[in-house]
Amino acid sequence: MQEKLHHADYTSFPESSKREVLEIVNGSYEALSADTNYWVSNLANAASLIWHAYHSIGLPINWVGFYITTNTESNNLVLGPFQGKVACQSIQIGKGVCGMAAMEKRTQCVADVNKFPGHIACDGETKSEIVVPILNGESVVGVLDIDCLTENGFDEVDVELLEALAALISKSNNWSLS
Repeated sequence: MQEKLHHADYTSFPESSKREVLEIVNGSYEALSADTNYWVSNLANAASLIWHAYHSIGLPINWVGFYITTNTESNNLVLGPFQGKVACQSIQIGKGVCGMAAMEKRTQCVADVNKFPGHIACDGETKSEIVVPILNGESVVGVLDIDCLTENGFDEVDVELLEALAALISKSNNWSLS
């Protein structure tokens, strides 16, 4: 029988490849979200897991978090749980990397944010970014946004495993509580 981890233990990652660490993030998210379907709690833990995971492999991310849609802000993404510096509070769907991911319902993996038309610079130190939409059926309920201090910070491994995480997040939360 496997011993149950203390919540904080989930943020300790072994020295491993990025793939292995992100696979652990997905498994840890599943374990942590098993007891609640409240999106605020689950996204807060997901942001922490991702933050610690990327730092454990030496990728200098400077922000990880979520923007969500709400019933009152249907054309905007509103700041949700995150780790890092303070951030933009609202992003119009279709604007910037987050807004494009939400509008197109597909992951945006940007090697150099300075070359992305209409990039919204919440933090001028950010060099690359990945944004993964979170879908509930055909509707976008939010996006996962990760910023990095180096160009080309993200690759196909990030896309694959963060999209898998977004799918887990989608099915483990009650989005009507927003």
